[in-house]
Amino acid sequence: MKTRKLRSYWASGILLSMLTLLAACGGSDAGKTSQSGSALTAAVPPVQASPADTFGLTSDSNFFIVDTGAGLVFKIRRLDNGVSTQSAGDIASLIYNGVQYQDQSRGSQVNSGFDFLYTGISAVTVNADVINTDYIRVTVQAGNLTHYYLAKRGNPHIYMGTYFTSEPDTLNLVRYIVRVPVGVLPFGPGPSDLRNNTGAIESGDIFGMANGETRSKHYSNMRLKDWSYIGGTSSSAGLWMVRDNNEGGSGGPFFRSLLNQITSTNQEITYIVNYGENQTEAYRPGILNTYTLVFTNGAAPGTLDTSWFANMGMSGYTPSSARGAVAGTAINGRNTSYGYTVGFSNTTAQYWATANASNGSFSSPNMIPGTYTMKIYKNELAVDTRTVTVNAGSTFNTGAITITGDPSSSAALWRIGDWDGTPAELLNGDKVTTMHPSDVRMSSWVPGNFVIGSSTAAANFPAYQWKSVNGSYTIKFNLTASQVADHTLRVGITTAYAGGRPKAQMNAWVSANPAASTQPSSRTLTVGSYRGNNTMYTFVIPASAFVIGENTLTLTAISGSSGTTYLSPGYSYDAVDLLQ
Repeated sequence: MKTRKLRSYWASGILLSMLTLLAACGGSDAGKTSQSGSALTAAVPPVQASPADTFGLTSDSNFFIVDTGAGLVFKIRRLDNGVSTQSAGDIASLIYNGVQYQDQSRGSQVNSGFDFLYTGISAVTVNADVINTDYIRVTVQAGNLTHYYLAKRGNPHIYMGTYFTSEPDTLNLVRYIVRVPVGVLPFGPGPSDLRNNTGAIESGDIFGMANGETRSKHYSNMRLKDWSYIGGTSSSAGLWMVRDNNEGGSGGPFFRSLLNQITSTNQEITYIVNYGENQTEAYRPGILNTYTLVFTNGAAPGTLDTSWFANMGMSGYTPSSARGAVAGTAINGRNTSYGYTVGFSNTTAQYWATANASNGSFSSPNMIPGTYTMKIYKNELAVDTRTVTVNAGSTFNTGAITITGDPSSSAALWRIGDWDGTPAELLNGDKVTTMHPSDVRMSSWVPGNFVIGSSTAAANFPAYQWKSVNGSYTIKFNLTASQVADHTLRVGITTAYAGGRPKAQMNAWVSANPAASTQPSSRTLTVGSYRGNNTMYTFVIPASAFVIGENTLTLTAISGSSGTTYLSPGYSYDAVDLLQ
C-alpha cells in the first residue's frame, strides 16, 4: 500500500485568463460484454458515427481505452502506479480530435484520488463493460463510493455518475476535478485568473495582483440555480461540465462554490456534489449524482439526452416511473420586482423550481418520493414555508398560495435595503461574490453616517460589517412629536462569520447582547459567498429612547471571538428598518 498525504485541492501556480459561458438549463445489463481489473435534447449536435465507426472498448495492462466514435478517445487508469497524484479510476488521457486534453502528470478524479477517499481504505477496483453494443460503462469502486464513466456511440462526451453511501472522510467533500493543460484550453472566468499575481493574501487561496485587484478559485462561483454548465475554451474547442438536477447536492438553489481555476499548468474544471465551505445543511448520501464532460468546437454545450441511463445498471438510479411531482397554480402576494423560487428539501434530496413571473405558477417534476419542506423564496429570502408529500406516479398540487411572511409588508418609518435575502443593493454588494473585500475596486467599507432621506443604500450602507474594519455604523433620522413612541428595530443578516452579530444603541439606550445566529463554520464573506442562514434580529425600543428631532442609531458588530480585518467577526446585511 502506498503512503498518501493530504494534498491541496488545487495545483498551485500562476494562472492564465479564463472565459465561462453561461446558459440556463432550466437497470439491467442485458447484452453486455465485460472486461475487469435528467432527459434533455442536444442543441449542439454530437459528431455522428461514420461508416468506419471506431466506437469500442479495449484494454491493456494499465488502462481501459474508450473510443466514443466521435473524435474523443479517453483512458481510465486500471491500476495504482504508486504516484500520489494518480490513482486507479482516474481519467489518464483525453484525446479529442488528436489533441491531448489531460494533464499527463496528474489524473482527473474524485477529490484527490479514488484511493484517498476514506480513512484507512486505499483499495480501488476498476471494471469495464460494453452494454447493448452502443454503450460503454467503466465502474470504479472505492470504499463506500462508486463512480461511473459512460460513453454513448457517436457522442464526444463522458457521462459520469457518483454514488456514495457515506461521506468520504479524508477531505469531507465530494467533487470531480478535471485537469487540462493550460496551453490547449487557456480561457475561463476572469475572477479566477491568477496570472501574474503578487502572492497569497489570505489562506493560500486568495491572491493579490499588482494593480490592487484580487483573484481566487472561489470567485468563479455562481448560484447553483443560475448555471447549467461550466468550462473553458480555446480557439478551436470547448470543454464543459454539464450538471444534472443536483438532487444529491447540499446547500439549495442559491449555494455558491468554486467552479473553475487555471494554474500555470492546468485549467481546472470542478463539479461540486458537496463541499465544506458555506454549507447550511447536512450532506445527502445515497443519491446517484450525474454530470457530463462535453467536448464541442468551442460553442456552448446543448442540453443532453440521459434517458438511456435507465439501462446502465447504476447504483442509486431512480427511474422516472418511481418519481412524483409538485405543482402550484399561483403565488399571490408577490412583489413583481423580484424573481421567486420554490425550494424543496429533506434529508434525502433537494429540488427547486422558478415561479412563473406572471402568476407565480410552478412545477417541480421528477422528485424522489418523500415528505419535503417547501419554501417560497423572494429572491433568496424565504417568505412562505409548508410541507408537501410526493408520491410516485402522481403530482401534489398546492393550488394557489398566498404569501404571509414577507417582512416588507410591515409598515416602516424608514427602511434601508430590500428584504430579499441578499446584500446586492447595498454598498459593494454587487462585487462581493467575485472579489476579496480588500480589492481596489471596492468602495471604502467606512462610508460615513447614513442619513435617512439623503443617503442611499448603494452608496452609503455597507453590504458587510466586521468587528475590526467598520465595527460601528451610525444611522441618523428625524422624528416628530407624534412619532416618539415605542418602535421595533429589525436588522436582517444573510450570513455571519465567527459569531458576528449586530448590537443596537438608540441615542443613550443600549440593547442587550443578542445571541449568535446559526451559520456555516467556514469562511464566507471573503470567499465570494454571502449565503448562510437568513436571520432577523428584533429590538423593541421604548419611547423613552427617542427624541423629537434628530435621533442616532448605532449598529455595532459584536462577538466573543476575535480576528483581524476581514477575518474578524462579521456579517452580511439584508435590510434594516424601524417599524411604525
